[in-house]
Amino acid sequence: MSNAAARFQRLHAELRARICLLDYPPGTRLSEETLAAEFGTSRTPLRRVLARLEDEGLLTSRHGVGTLVTDVDLAEMAQVYALRLELAQLAGQLSPLPVTPEVLTELRGYIARGEALVAAPQPRAFAALNMDYHAFGLSLTGNAALRETAERLYYRTARIWLKSIPHMDLAAECGIFLSEMRDTETALLAGDPQAAALIRRAHISMSVKRMSR
Repeated sequence: MSNAAARFQRLHAELRARICLLDYPPGTRLSEETLAAEFGTSRTPLRRVLARLEDEGLLTSRHGVGTLVTDVDLAEMAQVYALRLELAQLAGQLSPLPVTPEVLTELRGYIARGEALVAAPQPRAFAALNMDYHAFGLSLTGNAALRETAERLYYRTARIWLKSIPHMDLAAECGIFLSEMRDTETALLAGDPQAAALIRRAHISMSVKRMSR
């Protein structure tokens, strides 16, 4: 990957994370001038990043207003989650990658973060771990098309967690999340990525039901 492409990916990932962690709440206007100054870049690559985020449904451009952060479409969310359930299962079936010691070490790092959350629940840290762990799950498949589609759908609805947490039992959610990661470790230690994918699918399904209450 070229330096320019790497910078694009880093900037895109940073702005996407800020949107999904509600550092930029829905309705926030993003200033090209301010962002270009902050990241030390020209407006041309920045506009490419903003265009990609708009294509992903996280931003919208309004004539005479500028670039605004969108809100989560609750009607769309149900359809997105229905598709995410199927993709989660496919991640264990399509081109599963070997479970290496490095993979297990990375997973144990997430488990350690989960244990810290159970000890001291924090909404933003919970959402950040959820985002990082989702990326880890996708890293277990070598199917690039599946990874790209699943990632795109995930970030369309990622903000719903932080918006829903005030109405949920955060401590219980942290415990459930930790249980998922530990179950996944057991599956991967057995060399069974398909079982790990089914665990992820089940937890996504249960999470949706809890958020819908």
